[in-house]
Amino acid sequence: MTESAKPAPRWGMVVDLDRCTGCQACTTACQIENNVAPSSAETADKGRSIRWMDQLPYMEGEYPNVKMRLLPRPCMHCDHPPCIKVCPVGATTKGADGIVAQIYSRCIGCRYCTTACPYTVRYFNWYEPTWPDDLAQTLNPDVFVRPRGIVEKCTLCHHRLQNAKDKAAAERRDLAPGEYSPACADICPTQAIAFGDLDDPHGEVFSQSRSPRVFRLLEDLGTEPKVFYLREGE
Repeated sequence: MTESAKPAPRWGMVVDLDRCTGCQACTTACQIENNVAPSSAETADKGRSIRWMDQLPYMEGEYPNVKMRLLPRPCMHCDHPPCIKVCPVGATTKGADGIVAQIYSRCIGCRYCTTACPYTVRYFNWYEPTWPDDLAQTLNPDVFVRPRGIVEKCTLCHHRLQNAKDKAAAERRDLAPGEYSPACADICPTQAIAFGDLDDPHGEVFSQSRSPRVFRLLEDLGTEPKVFYLREGE
């Protein structure tokens, strides 16, 4: 069966909070892989930092036995994304594979999508992106550098998917399981992030997304996020 004849995968992610140590390697890898410009102290103070993979702090326990943990939060790539419904120019789309994409050349910077997203994972470029000289040499040539005045977000490293598809096509074969993975999942030292086809019954994310420990953020809203979390200590 050829790739075109197969059902499209539904890419998703499962984050095991029991394994996550809050090291923020996923955040750093995402920044570097996707050419997300570093924030200055002034930018951060104004709440205008851009982090496609952020870390949400939360507290557990009761005083005096209180512990702070960090929850990795990329774009949820919802099956029913509110951001698409409000975009007046069609700059936000969802592909057959479930990835919610941003077409930068269409974006007019109205920020309706930023307001509509309940997960606050869309970021407006208030400034022209800049890098220190030593970091400018590390920019990824596969990823477009977004200009000032548009909205950007996590793409699940879509360029990696395209590269994997191109390689498979050149070798006249199907895309193999595990051949495509975003930078955050690849870098995690404790393998807390599992990534793959949510509809593949033989895949790890399929079984983990059906675990009794599983939950999703703000799932009562009906957005059907494709990022799942596994609770700790259960």
